Amino acid sequence: MSGYSKVGTSGVYEAGDQRNYKDSELPRPERFEEGVENSHKPNDSKDERTIANRLANEERKLNRDEQDDPETAASKKDPTLPAKLHGNEPSKGAKVDASIQDEEEEYLKRKGKA
Repeated sequence: MSGYSKVGTSGVYEAGDQRNYKDSELPRPERFEEGVENSHKPNDSKDERTIANRLANEERKLNRDEQDDPETAASKKDPTLPAKLHGNEPSKGAKVDASIQDEEEEYLKRKGKA
């Protein structure tokens, strides 16, 4: 034996597309940003979240809704207050809301419910 084979052409013995790459030689595609806001829809049936994770998400939503920030709490008391706190004139809608709120309070006082 002389150390080589005479079967087939030389193309059979070349690596070409048959080559096995090392992990370090593999081309790496760019990764997408991870943890993008709203990347998982809570009601998506194809999302692989467990029931416990879905329940925890709902509890977080409830707690977030119950705890208002100071500006939201102020707007519930007086619709014109957030604009005044920022040094601006309240919008026309906020003024209308305030007048409606005052009228409702007066009405409830007359009825004896407030």
